[in-house]
Amino acid sequence: MRREPHVRICERAGVRLPCATHLVIGCQREGDGKKLLVALKDRLAQFGLSLHEGKTRLVEFGRLAARNRQAAGLRRPETFDFLGFTHYCSETRGGRFTVKRKTQAKRMVRKLKALREEMAHRMHTPVREQHRWLCQVLRGHCQYYGVIFNYRSLRAFRDCVLRLWRKTLGARSQKGRVTWETFKKILATFPLPEPAIHQAWHR
Repeated sequence: MRREPHVRICERAGVRLPCATHLVIGCQREGDGKKLLVALKDRLAQFGLSLHEGKTRLVEFGRLAARNRQAAGLRRPETFDFLGFTHYCSETRGGRFTVKRKTQAKRMVRKLKALREEMAHRMHTPVREQHRWLCQVLRGHCQYYGVIFNYRSLRAFRDCVLRLWRKTLGARSQKGRVTWETFKKILATFPLPEPAIHQAWHR
């Protein structure tokens, strides 16, 4: 994944790791994963550190997990969240296994809530300035979340931004609303960027 931090565990005396360090470790066998989890807890305890019990778990994930669960008539393996994305097992159009990512729902809700509050502060700024700021927001969002298979989430985010902007413009009017016909005319003059995937296919 682009922009993933490189994690290095240092065991020198007195070292202090950030309390919000996120780490995903993959093991081929379930037994290896359970042994690793126990060993990691014991090792961190020696330095006065601990794992967050509410956020630490073993997940059956990957090609073999998906194949075994499908053969047993079960649903696909559970998902996990990492770096703002929800990772889940899926298939390509050709039927090959792949790991897909989509924007984490909690992250999107939190971002939209922050945007709604910021739009309230910018309510009476000129439409041109609002448009410039929203373009920056959408481009920045796509720069990070614009990965393959995540177009639907990008489109949903843009649609929510459109509705928030229309509602904000309506609050400026004495009528208390802006019709979609009027809003479409505004968008014709001040169009917002379309969702874009910025991740290249790797062969």
